Amino acid sequence: MTHARTTGVDQTRALGAAVATLAHPGDLLLLAGDLGAGKTAFTQGFARGLGVTERVVSPTFTLARQYEGTKLTLHHLDVYRLDHLQEAIDLGLSELIDDDSGVTLIEWGDVVIPTLPADFVEIRIAYGYEDDERLFSVHPVGNRWSARRHALDEVLSPWQGAA
Repeated sequence: MTHARTTGVDQTRALGAAVATLAHPGDLLLLAGDLGAGKTAFTQGFARGLGVTERVVSPTFTLARQYEGTKLTLHHLDVYRLDHLQEAIDLGLSELIDDDSGVTLIEWGDVVIPTLPADFVEIRIAYGYEDDERLFSVHPVGNRWSARRHALDEVLSPWQGAA
């Protein structure tokens, strides 16, 4: 597991953009953290790193949004409003994730882990001690992201240290 720390929303976005440089078609990222922790800010940076130019907003009420980037398509999901795991299955979540043309990023993704393939990177975001400080724990699960563990450590190195 890799740890990182940001001290503002711009740094959180920059960290997301850095992680996006490692994204491959078919990748799955799960974001977890309290309300307001920075999941959408991370996603905005991640999208920018994929070459998305349109405004990225949380899909809390629509469940899913798709953004075309110059590098890859971003499938951005927010499962906060799902009450039961069966809802994720009924919505065809696994079919969307199987789309190898882009990257899927799920806010509140830890809630639906039992319905997902065991090959993803989980990024937990927590509040730090200062107002704008965020602490990141990045945990690759399965072969796809574990093979990039060293590369993840490298791109996250500017934000490592005090986390």
